Order: sequence, then structure tokens, then C-alpha cells
Amino acid sequence: MASVVGIHVLAISMVLSLSSAVDFDYPAVFNFGDSNSDTGGLIAGLGEELNPPNGETYFKKPSGRFCDGRLIVDFLVDAMDLPFLNSYLDSIGTPNFRRGCNFAAAGSTVLPATASAVSPFSFGVQVAQFFRFKARVLELLANKGHKLDKYIPAEGFFNQGLYMFDIGQNDLAGAFYSKTEDQVIASIPTILLEFETGIKKLYDQGARRFWIHNTGPLGCLPQNIAAFGKDPSKLDELGCVSSHNRAAKLFNLQFNALYKKLQGQYTDANMTYVDIFSIKLNLLANFSRYGFESPITVCCGYGGPPLNYDSRVPCGQTKIIDGSSVTAKGCDDATEYVSWDGIHYSEAANLYVSNQILTGKYSDPPFSDKMPFLLKQKF
Repeated sequence: MASVVGIHVLAISMVLSLSSAVDFDYPAVFNFGDSNSDTGGLIAGLGEELNPPNGETYFKKPSGRFCDGRLIVDFLVDAMDLPFLNSYLDSIGTPNFRRGCNFAAAGSTVLPATASAVSPFSFGVQVAQFFRFKARVLELLANKGHKLDKYIPAEGFFNQGLYMFDIGQNDLAGAFYSKTEDQVIASIPTILLEFETGIKKLYDQGARRFWIHNTGPLGCLPQNIAAFGKDPSKLDELGCVSSHNRAAKLFNLQFNALYKKLQGQYTDANMTYVDIFSIKLNLLANFSRYGFESPITVCCGYGGPPLNYDSRVPCGQTKIIDGSSVTAKGCDDATEYVSWDGIHYSEAANLYVSNQILTGKYSDPPFSDKMPFLLKQKF
């Protein structure tokens, strides 16, 4: 439990140092992304099942999140004193969209989905879903008066809300299965052009507050180490796949340049770019300092050390391997692991990343008295 105690101390010290300086209030959040911020989109959208032990730490059952508990987006909206975001695609259980909506879906890419894609809900589709959502909300507000105020955003929330983005990881990671490193790198401008197109569409519809995450160190995900790291010469000093991390760094360099371009182009917009790569790399390089036992061993997996990951047996599922029935089970204490299932971070790791985001040190521009979070001692 050392990781939880250490992180709680970090959170409390952050609250004490920043709460007086940071004061910002958003009425709603509209989120776009992949599994890093999916709160139920892919599971609802494809009608698939997510098995225990997913969700065990916080929700006590699978919650549509590929995690044992909360995601970074959950901690961020909580810090803004907003409820967790309901997925746009999840229609069951009286979802409440008053304070925002989540369009993210696991497996999603920036580029349009291919026939073999995990998710058909690419960034362009998510933006189109937002327009459908907004149009329907405005229609209901016009026809139903105040009857639905508890469930849908007020008209002004669309202009005043925060638009969050965490997408692009799957464009790079997926491409490595069929392309060389040079080809993956050559595709980056096309990916970012598609992202820019989506941002422009949202801006033209009145979005003015943008919160953009860059992509993390892909080469350190156990899934990629298992598939591409069998040759030790392909690994860096942290045991991560060098080619994937090089591609992620180059993606982020060009992503940051696009952010600067958009910032200059949309002078009446408030844009923040968050360096998720540096936060996650620091966690992986110094995991023991933050109370974690391993940076690359999977909590919910199969196969044993060092990775405990087998792509044939997803977390919580039972498969027949070499004639035997095997199950990818959860570990005894997920707070000791950075990786939950080989692709996604554990709740404890997501909490660490969130707290680092909230320091403002990894943001461009860095937090000032105008920037987003009124911190409260919640986690």
C-alpha cells in the first residue's frame, strides 16, 4: 500500500501549495479519445463484455473502463468538482450529460478506422457524434423547456465548456505491426492534419477551451515489449522498445508544433498542451520512488514474470492455450503495479499521472491564476 500513501501525501501537499493560486471553473467537459479516457464507449458501442477483475479497485465491478478503477480523466473532472463523464454511446441506466459527455472509445485512432480496426469510432466520428449530441440537446432545450435541465447541458455550456483530447497512441502503436519505423514516422503529418481538421470543426462550432494531451512512451507498454522487444538490442535502458518511443517523441514534437500553430491561429481560444510523455516516463524510470514494485510487469495478465502478459489472454478472460485452459487473473495488490493489463495503466498509476498534471509543471502554458483547477482534497 506504500504507493497509495505516497500519492496521497503528494496530493495533499499539492492542494496546500496550489489551491490558493489556482481558481477555475468549467460548467461541462467534452472529452475525445481512446482507451486512456474511455469511460464505457467501446463496450457500449460494440456490445462487448468487460470481465472482472476490471473495475475492482474503485467501482467494485467492470465500469466500461479498461482499468482496475479510475482513469486520468476521472481524476481531472473530479478535481474540477464535476461528476464522472458518461459515455455518449452508453444509453442504459439514465446517463446524465448535464456536466459533459465522453466521446472516447478504446482502440480509436485519429485517422479514419479501417475494416480491421478495433474501434470504428475514430476522431472524426467522435467529432461528428459531438455535433449530433449538441444539435439534439439544442433541439430538446427548444422544445421541452426546462424539463430536461437535470440531464442535458445548458446552451451556454458548449461555448464555456472544456474540450479535452487524448488520442493518437493507437495510430502509432497499430502501425508498427505492418510498417517500418520510418514509415510510421512518415505518417505523423497525416495523423496530425486529421486532428487539426477536427479541432477546426469544433472551433467553428464555438469551442474555445481546449485541453490536449500528447502521447505517452508507447515502447514501455508490456504489450509492445512482448511483441517487439524479444531482441534485447531493440530495448533501451529502461527495457522499453526504442523504436516505439522514438516515434512517440517525434509525434509529440510535431504535435507541439501544431499546438503552437493553433494557438497563434485561434487567438481568442484558451489552449493547454500537456506533456503526458514526460510524466509517464518519469514514473517508469523512478517507479520505486513512488511506491510501485514494477514498471512493466502486468497486474492482470498471464504468463508470469517478467511481463506476465500474453496477447492471447486478455485480462479477466479464459482461453485454451496449448490444450490447457488458462485465465488472466488480477494480482493481489494493484497499487503496486504501473501496468494494469499490459496496455492500460492501473488506477494508482493514473492517480500519480493526474497529480503531476495538476501541478501545472508539464503544461504549456504552465498553470497561472487563470488556469483550470480549483484543487480539493479528494484523492
